[in-house]
Amino acid sequence: MYEEDILDLIPQKPPFVMVDRLLFSDDDHTKTSFTITADNVLVIDGKFSEAGLMENMAQTAAAGAGNMARIEDRPIDIGYIGAVKNLEVFELPLVNEELVTEVKVETRLLNVAIVTGKVWCNDRLIAQCEMKIFINKIND
Repeated sequence: MYEEDILDLIPQKPPFVMVDRLLFSDDDHTKTSFTITADNVLVIDGKFSEAGLMENMAQTAAAGAGNMARIEDRPIDIGYIGAVKNLEVFELPLVNEELVTEVKVETRLLNVAIVTGKVWCNDRLIAQCEMKIFINKIND
């Protein structure tokens, strides 16, 4: 488990933070957890929305990239979701439930990363997709 504040690893700031803890990170895999709160901006009628699940996957990728930036002692780059492909949402999680999200980098080319993401809740796969993330490199 990583002890640093998740806000030190991602460019997003409250109230738009959709990850709580970095559980694992290496060059190509990242795993985070996130407990859904009632005041979350992407909760609708007590459920975390599809947009919330996508943002959770994207911020998991950002946490992994931020962790690598920290290790390499360089600024955290900002990424933008360029495309979402094959999004499948099997169920929407409820307020107070914990998500565990895994993202794997499939391809990196210049300033683009293709990642696959999966979100689990109560040991059930509830969402998955592929994302194309455009990375705006920050100069030192």
